[in-house]
Amino acid sequence: MKCAIPVPEHRLPSSPAIFKMGRTEFVALLAMMMASVAFSIDAMLPALPAIGAELSPERPQNAPLILSMFLFGMGVGTFFTGPISDAYGRKRVILGASALYILGAALAWASATLEMVLLGRVLQGLGAAGPRIVTSAIIRDRFSGRQMAQISSIIMMVFVLVPAISPLLGSYIIGWTGWRGIFMAFIVFSLTFTLWMMLRLPETLPPARRRPLRLSLMLGAVAEMGRHPQVRLSILVQMLVSAMLFLTLMLVQPIYDTVYDRGAEFPYWFCIIAIIAGSASLLNALLVVRIGMHRIVMLALAAQIALSGAFTLLDLGSGAFGFYFFLLWQAYIFFQAGLTFGNLMAIAMEPMGHIAGMAASVIGAIATVGAVLISGPIGTHFTGDERLLTLSVLILSVVACVAMLTMVRTSKGAKTN
Repeated sequence: MKCAIPVPEHRLPSSPAIFKMGRTEFVALLAMMMASVAFSIDAMLPALPAIGAELSPERPQNAPLILSMFLFGMGVGTFFTGPISDAYGRKRVILGASALYILGAALAWASATLEMVLLGRVLQGLGAAGPRIVTSAIIRDRFSGRQMAQISSIIMMVFVLVPAISPLLGSYIIGWTGWRGIFMAFIVFSLTFTLWMMLRLPETLPPARRRPLRLSLMLGAVAEMGRHPQVRLSILVQMLVSAMLFLTLMLVQPIYDTVYDRGAEFPYWFCIIAIIAGSASLLNALLVVRIGMHRIVMLALAAQIALSGAFTLLDLGSGAFGFYFFLLWQAYIFFQAGLTFGNLMAIAMEPMGHIAGMAASVIGAIATVGAVLISGPIGTHFTGDERLLTLSVLILSVVACVAMLTMVRTSKGAKTN
């Protein structure tokens, strides 16, 4: 029987079930698994006002913590998911993570207080770390070289569409069922790809290739990365850039609603902006070989400083065209993510090739948790002025730019010595 997916011979799993799944189905399944994170974040945005009004009427500004707690749980889970899947196999981790995710969604659905919803979201985040990390590991198990890059690129192209349509889909679900219905949608989504995986995808990491789980190795990786200036500073910049994005996700819907009275239009504008901002990854791919990762990040941060500085200091958010200036500012936040995240991860990973898998988990965990700890408290102070967001992003951009300059000077000094 001919294999539907061309896989290098040394990577072929022993199970004949591999022949069940063709390339298109494989890409669709993994794209759906990876999309669970974006769906869990962006589909919640239209529900925040209703949740705040029902469960926290005295402090509705606490509702965006629903996003922060999910990201916090995902960041913590990211630290452990990769090593656990290396020790016990990919499918077991996905199954366990999905069970945790579904438990968290069910708890949030049944909650009578905001605090219980937040607890459910932490559990959801811990569970979402499974597909987020293990999807990349499955691709690595099955493919190598250019085939791996090709499959990853196709999956990312599909993945980019999910943030664009998630708020719109979430608004429809909420309109039909109320805000609790969005958590039922999360359960259905997770059950769908989990059952699909169980029935069609065999285990891609056979026992002979598994590695024992050792906490000492994880702590050693953290210590080694902490001693390396390039890694340390790139994680800091990634944390600050992530905090800008997380804070924007927390406050963008309340700003549309309370500042500009355009809450009903939010899912449609978000969709348009997300699609436009998706081109940043393509632009980065075209430019990075020519001008380098460090320079692209620096230019992106410099543009952010100029844009946020002008918006805040000139109060561009007010007046007849204030909403459209804010749309431009919001679009650049998402565009900046496409120009910086991949480059910052590559900069951090460059000296860590000998512990690449562990390093990726540690970097993702530290950057995500740190970004939540920065953005979460800021977001709860929103009282109806969009300049809280733009001023915060301005400050974070300046600090990130200083860290990048320090990194460049340190790297030049190391080469000179």
